[in-house]
Amino acid sequence: MAEKKVKKVKKAKVETPQTTEAVTVEAPVLSEAQANPDKFLKDFNWHNYEEGIDPVDDAQLKEFEKLVSENFVDTLNNQVVDGVVIHISDRDVIIDINAKSEGVISLNEFRYNSDLKIGDKVEVLIDVREDETGQLVLSHRKAKVIKAWERVNAAHDTGEIVNGFIKCRTKGGMIVDVFGIEAFLPGSQIDVKPIRDYDAYVNKTMEFKVVKINHEFKNVVVSHKALIEADIELQKKEIISKLEKGQVLEGSVKNITSYGVFMDLGGVDGLIHITDLSWSRINHPSEIVELDEKINVVILDFDENKSRIQLGLKQLSKHPWESLSEDIKIGDKILGRVVVIADYGAFIEVAEGVEGLIHVSEMSWSTHLRSAQDFVTVGDKIEAQILTLDREDRKMSLGIKQLTPDPWTDITTKYPKGSKHKGIVRNFTNFGVFVELEEGINGLIYISDLSWTKKIKHPSEFCSVGDTLDVVVLELDVEGRKLSLGHKQTTDNPWDKYEKEFALDTTHEAEISEIVDKGAIVNFNDDIAAFIPSRHLEKEDGKKLKKGDTAEFKIIEFNKEFKRVVASHTAVFKAEEAKNVKAQVKKAKVAAAEAKPTLGDANETLQTLKDKMDGKA
Repeated sequence: MAEKKVKKVKKAKVETPQTTEAVTVEAPVLSEAQANPDKFLKDFNWHNYEEGIDPVDDAQLKEFEKLVSENFVDTLNNQVVDGVVIHISDRDVIIDINAKSEGVISLNEFRYNSDLKIGDKVEVLIDVREDETGQLVLSHRKAKVIKAWERVNAAHDTGEIVNGFIKCRTKGGMIVDVFGIEAFLPGSQIDVKPIRDYDAYVNKTMEFKVVKINHEFKNVVVSHKALIEADIELQKKEIISKLEKGQVLEGSVKNITSYGVFMDLGGVDGLIHITDLSWSRINHPSEIVELDEKINVVILDFDENKSRIQLGLKQLSKHPWESLSEDIKIGDKILGRVVVIADYGAFIEVAEGVEGLIHVSEMSWSTHLRSAQDFVTVGDKIEAQILTLDREDRKMSLGIKQLTPDPWTDITTKYPKGSKHKGIVRNFTNFGVFVELEEGINGLIYISDLSWTKKIKHPSEFCSVGDTLDVVVLELDVEGRKLSLGHKQTTDNPWDKYEKEFALDTTHEAEISEIVDKGAIVNFNDDIAAFIPSRHLEKEDGKKLKKGDTAEFKIIEFNKEFKRVVASHTAVFKAEEAKNVKAQVKKAKVAAAEAKPTLGDANETLQTLKDKMDGKA
């Protein structure tokens, strides 16, 4: 109504400018317009003039704008503002943000806040200023996300420490809720020491630093380790500055490997080598310590920068050799456990940290040395005799064969010269075979005493390791503990029989089995192989025998000692020819006697026969 009255007044002034007062009221304005028409036209509000709106004083306008700014918010889209809950229904929450109208938010966005009530202040995002129904649409969830990213970015920029809730495990680390944003916590950033049980951290609230943000993929990486590294670095410098050899410190077992144990000395790592864990031999450090166990250790050594610290555990206790009873002496029997087996013997732990060596030669009276594994195994509890004892050098040698009688004590009674026995082939040499008659009694069969007839180049051609052989004691050396045996002597020497059967000038039929250098070989039986010189291979027709030919051969040499037989085919028909010549000579003599020839005729006849016998034409 006020606006209409103003408009009417203006129209009256224009149509009937009769009164002097009206002219007087407008005079200052006209005067100003007349005085500065350009400025008047430039500043004149034509919109208000056309709408019939009276001019408003600038002071009043500023006061109005101030009241609006204090009582109403600017409802721009995607803006986060504070609001107050004024109504809660089954589906929606009505929020007052001091706008021209209230906003509505789905109740689902407050599922995390079951205690939401009227009057609570909440952050909301102006999602839409007015929907199709003119309603202001708000979002609490989107407001939380925007605010969360603002806080996360601010924490990253300023290095602020934030609280986070560890929701679950994931590959390589954990998922942490920070301001409603899911951040990644790498496993290596949980703590300065290795983490073995990730599940122990789930559903826990911890402090973190935001160490990395990927804005493109909206990824956030946080670290708990970064919070404690600075403190640890200070502790580390302080500890390192005070390190001294021989110093005893308390530490926590950080990691266990096959070669030793890594200790956490309060930010400084040190290594206990497996040999410095116990005076006794151990197979793995886990036999002595457990993860996270707190133990005292002694500093053995460190490098110039003190970055590599060598620690010891066994050095905190007295060396077992110093506690070894003074009553123990050489010759005593002692119980022990086999802890290590080597090629040359076995180490026996007779007390914790005190070991003695049983050399393989002290495990059996046998002179045939075998591996220590043939007598003992790791873990065996055995009895042994102390052979040597050196307390100063902490060395002890033991023996187990000394616990049984020496079999060589009555050797002359059990194995007299000429007695027959059975033995097991244990080893070969180029010159013979070692045979074990019983544990501790070994004898040697020389290669020449293996067979009467066979020519053996190596004993493996005759027998194998583990074979049982009949033997005869040939020689016995008690002091030297040596026994000479023979195998061929257990049977008669067939060459005694062959000496008669293959006597000189005896003839035998055989086949040439092999042509060799300077002659050939014929086998009269399994034992007799005779050599035929080349010139004795000639047949009666002047040709020579070849491989596979069968012929008669005459023995022209027989040596029983060296098992050498030489025969000749040529001698067979030469002997027959000589026999015929002799017969003719005898016949000629008889004929000559009957005819009584002259002395010259007789001499001529005899000379002819003599030349024939000598092989002359």
